[in-house]
Amino acid sequence: MELRQLRYFMEVANREHMTEAAENLHVAQSAVSRQIYNLESELGVDLFVRQGRRVRLTPMGRMFLESSTQAMKMLENAKREVREHLDPARGTIRITYPISMAAYTLPTAISSFREQYPDARFQLKQNIYYDVIEEVANGEYNMGLLAPVPKGDKKVEGYTLFTENVIALLPKNHRLAEEEALHLTQLKEEPFILLPEGMYFRELVIDACLAQGFQPEIAFEGDDVDALKGLVSAGLGIALIPEVTLVDTTPRFTVKKPILEPKVTRTIGVIVPKERQLLPTESLFFDFLQDFFSKMKNY
Repeated sequence: MELRQLRYFMEVANREHMTEAAENLHVAQSAVSRQIYNLESELGVDLFVRQGRRVRLTPMGRMFLESSTQAMKMLENAKREVREHLDPARGTIRITYPISMAAYTLPTAISSFREQYPDARFQLKQNIYYDVIEEVANGEYNMGLLAPVPKGDKKVEGYTLFTENVIALLPKNHRLAEEEALHLTQLKEEPFILLPEGMYFRELVIDACLAQGFQPEIAFEGDDVDALKGLVSAGLGIALIPEVTLVDTTPRFTVKKPILEPKVTRTIGVIVPKERQLLPTESLFFDFLQDFFSKMKNY
C-alpha cells in the first residue's frame, strides 16, 4: 500500500467524483482509477459503489476512510514534529476557536507571541463551542482557545487563563442608562438580543436569567457578538456580552453596565488533547499563553 494510493482514495471519497478528484490532484483520471483499483485489490474489498461518473463509499470504504484520515494526520504531525524539533521558533501553531475569542483575546496573544517568535506561523479556524472541543478531541487541531473552559471531558484537558465578567449593553436612551451598575432582575422585562441556538454563550445568558427566576424575552438573534452590538445600537433590545469584547470601544448609541447581582462570569482558557502531545512550537505557545495571561492578571 502506497501513500499515493491513500491520498487518491481520500480525495475521491471526499469529492465522490473520480473526474473532480483527478482534476484537484492534477493527474489523469485513469491514474486515479488505476490506483483505486489496485488498492481495492490489495484490500480484497470494494471501497466504492460506482454510480455513473459519481461514486459513494461502501460501509467498508467509510471505515477505511476514517482510519486513513487518522493515519495521514499522524504522518503529517510526525513530519512537522521533526521539522519543529530542529527549529521550534519557525514552526506552525494550529488553533481552533469561537468567534468571541477573535476580537481581542486571540489577536492580543498572537501579537505578543510574535514579538518573541516573529518567524512562527499560525493556522486559525473559527468554529462554535462544541465543534472546537470535537476538533481538538479528534485530532483536527491540537489546541483550542475557548470560553468557558470545559471540565471533566474525557478527551481534552482544559487550562483556565483568566476569568472575565459578562456585562449588559444597553441603548444610550435606555431607562437604566444612568445607573452605575445593574441587578440582573432589573432586565427581566427587557427584550433580549441573543446569539443563535447551539452557541454556548446563549446558554450561559439564559441560565443566568433562569437562576434569577425569569425567562428572558428573546426579541432578536445575531450571528455573532458584533451583530448583537449593532442590534443594541439600533435600539432593538439589550444584550449580555463578554466584557473583553468591549475592551477597545463601546459601540455608538450604547452604554455598558456591570452586573453586580449576581456576577455573571465565564472562564477563558486553552484546551489540549489528553492522549496526544503538543508539537514543539505548539508547546512554546501553550507555555507563553499561561505566562502572558498570568502577568496580565497582575495589572
